Amino acid sequence: MRKTITTALAAVLLAAVTACGGGSGGSAGNSSDDTITMGFAQVGAESGWRTANTKSIQESAKSAGIELKFSDAQQKQENQLKAIRSYIQQKVDVIAFSPVVETGWDTVLLEAQRAKIPVILTDRAIDSDDTSLYKTFLGSDFIDEGKKAGKWLVENSDGPVNVVELQGTTGAAPAIDRKEGFEAETKSNPDIKIVASQTGDFTRSGGKQVMEAFLKSQPDIDVVYAHNDDMGLGAIEAIKAAGKKPGTDIKIITVDAVKDGMTALANGEINFIVECNPLLGPQLMDLAKKVVAGEEVPERVVTEETTFTQEQAKAALPDRKY
Repeated sequence: MRKTITTALAAVLLAAVTACGGGSGGSAGNSSDDTITMGFAQVGAESGWRTANTKSIQESAKSAGIELKFSDAQQKQENQLKAIRSYIQQKVDVIAFSPVVETGWDTVLLEAQRAKIPVILTDRAIDSDDTSLYKTFLGSDFIDEGKKAGKWLVENSDGPVNVVELQGTTGAAPAIDRKEGFEAETKSNPDIKIVASQTGDFTRSGGKQVMEAFLKSQPDIDVVYAHNDDMGLGAIEAIKAAGKKPGTDIKIITVDAVKDGMTALANGEINFIVECNPLLGPQLMDLAKKVVAGEEVPERVVTEETTFTQEQAKAALPDRKY
């Protein structure tokens, strides 16, 4: 009887040891080989910039050995909220996302914090008083981008200048900040006036539609300031359809520097582009590994970017990756 009990006890202990040994080590979501699992909630696929950004993240995750769970929010905040909550339920190791808009994130990020899942913001910031809800923000300085665009216009203007502005998605950080930076820089010249401003939602079709309306409502347009290349490219289509010459009759300033935009710049249809680098994947994966390991990371990581004139675009295009 004693021998039977001892044998049974040994079997129970062996099963317990086997179960512990076969479980995941480290934080929730890790597999037995300690692979990091990242849940990434993308804004959408609204532009060439966003497509390049998605590709960079997917390829960098693969290179870094990080398992990526990816979702496309189709530019809707409710879709991103659902995706983030799904990642929390799946107990991923880290969540990263590029917010559709600035506000309305505190509740879901508090849920992630309570689940002890670190969050990284990429490309776009959020408007929250509680900075403990995310570990770091990786992306561009959108206000500075707007200032660069405004500075070029100030330096290349002579006399009255009527500007129409193609804004990005309403409530999105780049739309808010690029407008703010541009206005801050151009206010030094009272001859520069923004006569119309409307969202084109960062899309080429939106830029074309809004520009068509501007051409009908504004008799004298000297400059288009588009918050991204795609809207600027849409504006080019509308300007041509109206019998005007883009880059000559109406000057165009855009932000991004994707290949299509750079090609238009090299051809003289755009006059100046401020770069916004979408290739954030390698930096994001490096930050993810550090936050999962509990290492300290900077609260703000700014990407290095430049500006392009026509001649600079011609020189850069052969080696352009996006």
